[in-house]
Amino acid sequence: MKNLKRPVVGAIAVLLICSLSLLVTAQEQATVLTGAELTRVIPPGFYFQGLSAPTQVRNSSAVRFGSSRYVLAGLVDTSGYAADVRAKYEGFLITDSAIAINGSALDTGAYGFGFSNDGKLNILDLAGHQIFSVATSRDATLRRPRPLVIIQSGGEVRLYSGKDYAVIVVK
Repeated sequence: MKNLKRPVVGAIAVLLICSLSLLVTAQEQATVLTGAELTRVIPPGFYFQGLSAPTQVRNSSAVRFGSSRYVLAGLVDTSGYAADVRAKYEGFLITDSAIAINGSALDTGAYGFGFSNDGKLNILDLAGHQIFSVATSRDATLRRPRPLVIIQSGGEVRLYSGKDYAVIVVK
């Protein structure tokens, strides 16, 4: 009787572990938002370094991980900002859970960002202080680059500025 219990208990444990891993994988499934879903989550404006700027909705993008974890990104009209601010800040990044961008950890929150001409993505706090800078990759195969978009490609979620991109991963 003891010999029969061990295989049954072992099989149940394996099934439970497999079920839990499938549940975790399903929760992290990424969905790039479009249409009404996108306009519902993108804010009409964004505060950065003492000023509020309107969002360029046509140059905004969002991704949902699982059923309720979001990462939003959008360009803003920086015409009211000083030249030095415009040189480093072009948009906002909002995340409601911890993420990593090209391997660098970023906590839940709202941030400014800018893609630089030397192939970097700079992440800034709302006061304009740089949190980190990561090297971007270039996608020479991208046919119609846009000023800003989030695209799923080969199992990755990529934040693009033109043909330059950084990979976003939820933690």
